Amino acid sequence: MRMRKKKNGEKRITNLAELLLSHDCVKLEDIESEFVGKRPLRLEIGCGKGDFICGISENEPEYNYIALERVSDVLTAAVEKYAYRRNLGSLSPKGGWLSSEGDVYDGVTWNIPVEKKGNVRFICEDAKNFLVRLPDESLDKIYTNFSDPWSKKGYASRRLTAPSFLNEYTRTLIKGGELRLKTDNDGLFDYSLETLGDSKLKIVASTRDLYSNSSFLSSNVETEYENHFKSLGVKIKALIAVKE
Repeated sequence: MRMRKKKNGEKRITNLAELLLSHDCVKLEDIESEFVGKRPLRLEIGCGKGDFICGISENEPEYNYIALERVSDVLTAAVEKYAYRRNLGSLSPKGGWLSSEGDVYDGVTWNIPVEKKGNVRFICEDAKNFLVRLPDESLDKIYTNFSDPWSKKGYASRRLTAPSFLNEYTRTLIKGGELRLKTDNDGLFDYSLETLGDSKLKIVASTRDLYSNSSFLSSNVETEYENHFKSLGVKIKALIAVKE
């Protein structure tokens, strides 16, 4: 499911750069100033093409969200999807972004009215580099959906539930804050159960078949990978861990 290189990708992300979180935001007040209204902050690591972050931010609008993705072309797809679903316009048939105000931006940043930006900001960065810059106890919830299982020998430290990442989650989550994981990969799920068992995050719920578990389904928002694997008959694994 690797994405093809986007034509004019750099120009396309520039058009909607107002929806990106500045890399200079290193304090909680800096991040909060990017949004209208002070709300609890949530982070999705690896937002993909944006299905989940669009859905969860619409379903639970009382929170602010950061959507992180390290692949710029994938992030571009997510930002454009979010902008479209927020009625901020669409891709222009002749190129560029056709705004809801009727103007076309092609390689030029649209100064989006702050009240229209909604409750999601995107950032293109490696998760490890971003997490270490976040303030202590700044996040209400962290989502890791269908992350790379890094199955090759010697790559375990790159998994998003490796001990080094769990330490950062523990530091950045508020008391009672949650880590939520979904995956199609049995190996990653088993590894995550093991590493979480040795961490300061307590697993409070888990399932090896999300779609047969009503308690998980009641608040579930599908990702594009989730929809794909479900159509193939692959069981989706999920867990919730809490900082006590």
